Amino acid sequence: MGSTQTATFGGGCFWCVEAAFKELDGISEVTSGYAGGETENPSYEQVCSGNTGHAEVVQVEYDRAVVGYDELLDVFFAVHDPTQLNRQGPDVGTQYRSIVLFHDDEQERQASAYIEALDEEYDDDVVTELVPLGTFYEAEEYHQDYFEKNPNDAYCQFHASPKVEKVREKFADKLAN
Repeated sequence: MGSTQTATFGGGCFWCVEAAFKELDGISEVTSGYAGGETENPSYEQVCSGNTGHAEVVQVEYDRAVVGYDELLDVFFAVHDPTQLNRQGPDVGTQYRSIVLFHDDEQERQASAYIEALDEEYDDDVVTELVPLGTFYEAEEYHQDYFEKNPNDAYCQFHASPKVEKVREKFADKLAN
């Protein structure tokens, strides 16, 4: 069995979360998409309506010999506020909820323990959902690598860029070259 694993997280706009994870060493791919809902093959417009049950998420392919799932959890919870219910910053709706979609029992165990410990650190309750991944639907092509392709976009400058900078500062020893 190879050392490549997959993790799936949602913490607001997928452009921001994708950009943050792409900074890390050991990450081979980060794909923006939708998961956690009922609608099959949803479009961005459908997900934005808030009626599909899906969240904007990223699927992270990583080399566990280089970066562990626990380290991915560190980054994920550093770049969003897990106490905000159905929102992150200016983005409001269930599609922007904080969610960890686990792929196996070990991810569930680690994420559950992490969330429990994190709940002790906040005055407000941590509202991050922890659910098994059902189907992951890849987002439209124009959403992939959005920050990388559109670094001067106003939304990216105000919301994605600070998350990327936070990862660069807080996780400097874990950055890709």
